[in-house]
Amino acid sequence: MVTGQDLEIACDESGAEGENLTAAITDVFAHASVSMEIEAADDVIRVLRDRIRSPATEYKANHLLRGKHRSALVWLLGPSGPIYGTARVYLVEKRFFIVSRIVDLLDDPYSPSLGFYRRFETETLYRTGPTLPGWIPLLESFNDVMRARVPAQTFYDRLNDLRAPELTGPLAATRPNLDAYLERPAEDPRTIPVLDPLIPAIIQAVVAWSSSGRPVEVVHDRQTTLSEERIVELKGVFNDPRLASRARLAGLRLTESRLDARIQMADFLAGVARKIASEELNGRGDAELNDLLRHYVDPASLWGHEASWSHLHP
Repeated sequence: MVTGQDLEIACDESGAEGENLTAAITDVFAHASVSMEIEAADDVIRVLRDRIRSPATEYKANHLLRGKHRSALVWLLGPSGPIYGTARVYLVEKRFFIVSRIVDLLDDPYSPSLGFYRRFETETLYRTGPTLPGWIPLLESFNDVMRARVPAQTFYDRLNDLRAPELTGPLAATRPNLDAYLERPAEDPRTIPVLDPLIPAIIQAVVAWSSSGRPVEVVHDRQTTLSEERIVELKGVFNDPRLASRARLAGLRLTESRLDARIQMADFLAGVARKIASEELNGRGDAELNDLLRHYVDPASLWGHEASWSHLHP
């Protein structure tokens, strides 16, 4: 229940493909959160309808990303725009995320991501791995193991194929940690997916907005990942000592974006942020849009590509 002391944020994502990271259509996941009144969000949508003049019943980010509507996008993100200072976006480079999850096998017990990771080991493997033959098959095998498509040994075989013991030696000894995780009851509806970036994104949204000193109430667009059982599990995550002292989740409820204009604002930001960030990641960056977006980007975003991050970080 929201109280006068709670800070309510509305959230949505773009680029979600569950635990499919290596064969995903998108290479970036974005999760946006906004803190504004529903009436203010309704006003923004009315302005955008007037600017874009599309017959669509519900506007999406792809409307703003069309070249002919660039002025509307610049207005929305700009310093005099309606969401400046009231919105954040958490970016996840999917390739970097899966590398971080591989490195997390060093942790006992292995568990779903809270958004923390072994920075030094992850960045080292992320930078060095692509220079080795068999790197992509390694990532694909890990993704398949975690999705119960191939046996765990497949990953360790691919790890051995890299023939870089100085880099992968510690990971070769993690089989007990992975086996212990895989032996959990797969049918347990509470089980939080290890490779789905949505959960760490929600956690980081609560952490970021908790800087206000108020408990955070999350209103989120409906997602299949967010079952009732997993929401209960997610709430329990905030008892972790690494989170308890700096993040307070007052509650989380789901609704449809068409019923809450604030979620449409989050959808706009997540969608355009994912596209802008992906273009920069692939060497097709837009300097003006990068500069506008960086004011919203969470510095704790999971991003490993240094050249693109230099144009995206706040």
